[in-house]
Amino acid sequence: MNRVFMLGGAQTDFERNWKKEGKGMVAMLKEAVADGLSDAGLSFEDIRALNRENRVACFVGNFIAEKYTEQGHLGAFLTEVDPAFYGVPSARYEAACASSSAAIDAAATKIRAADYDLALVVGWELMKTVDSSVGADYLGRAAYYRKEAQGIEMPFPKLFGKLADETLRKYPALDEKRYMEDLARISCLNYANAKRNPRAQTRKWFMNLDQANSRGTATNPLVGGRLAVSDCSQVTDGAAVVVLASERFVRERNLSGKPVIRGYGHRVAPLLFEKKMDEGKASPWLLPWTRQTALDAYRRSGLTVEDIDVFEVHDCFTSSEYAAFSALGLTEPGEEYRAVESGLIDFNGKKPVNPSGGLIGCGHPVGASGARMLLDLYRQVTGTAGGYQVPGARNGMMLNIGGTATTNYVFILGR
Repeated sequence: MNRVFMLGGAQTDFERNWKKEGKGMVAMLKEAVADGLSDAGLSFEDIRALNRENRVACFVGNFIAEKYTEQGHLGAFLTEVDPAFYGVPSARYEAACASSSAAIDAAATKIRAADYDLALVVGWELMKTVDSSVGADYLGRAAYYRKEAQGIEMPFPKLFGKLADETLRKYPALDEKRYMEDLARISCLNYANAKRNPRAQTRKWFMNLDQANSRGTATNPLVGGRLAVSDCSQVTDGAAVVVLASERFVRERNLSGKPVIRGYGHRVAPLLFEKKMDEGKASPWLLPWTRQTALDAYRRSGLTVEDIDVFEVHDCFTSSEYAAFSALGLTEPGEEYRAVESGLIDFNGKKPVNPSGGLIGCGHPVGASGARMLLDLYRQVTGTAGGYQVPGARNGMMLNIGGTATTNYVFILGR
């Protein structure tokens, strides 16, 4: 099978509110695609030439534009970006918050099979088109809506609040106060990292441990069980583009030094949160399917956790990032606190997690997050991350989940 290389990509500024700018999805796509192609050293004329030889395809990741923008048939909208996309095979992929990871997976598979030599992956979501309560209801479709979300205010904070409850239930030796303080530290780390990232949504925001620990106050109200606003990722508008290529294309263009997707994993857990917890009782891991996804990626890459220099982790809530530490092998299950309290995951730690700021700090435009994570791995392993560069990073790993860790994707990108 062919190796899959990454040539570059781009991300919009996640601080922006496109509705307030009077712009919509076509404007966002035009900007992101043009910037992504430019970063990869390509042009619209390259797309035209490759299309004449049936060597290029496009893959669009988006969760729920039918609600947020009243528009479906999203793969076809790249023809509104530029006439170069007329005739180019393009389709939309959906897997809740892992939608653009599903698009990456499809693109990489087509390249491995030698169907195409170039793949453009575009992940995007416009979420600020409605107020927060309506948007929260829309996001409830990432769970089993009629059984877990319909008629419930802020359903996803509540579901991930239950994940916090289950963490304490599964590991009775874990002190609740210690656990909640560690979640606060996770929030602060992501906010601090975001200040280094010029595209992060919260780069101008303030967060410290006192604020993160002040759950239940007027400035940090509870939104889901034990979780407060400080534990949550943001409502975000944004797009991310990644450009993947075959070994043949890389040789033709003499593109030496481009990183390669070294491993991947994809697993789906039971849809209902309660079923996940029931089925996982026999496992030492809180999220055994997430753990298996990581193991699959390690196996396919021939690498271990010791070989990974930087991680981008799906921190839609602090409780999900905490659970990810053992799933990725950074700690033993039940000992996730060690990753936080030892400084292991700090920006200057041995295994930095979310130097971009993650979903909490950088932002979480749902359909874009997987592509954004892979783009940040690319920046890290090519030494182009600027102010949030992890020195000497050679291999990076990302975990992107959809729903309550129902869909799980892991990719390892390395030199």
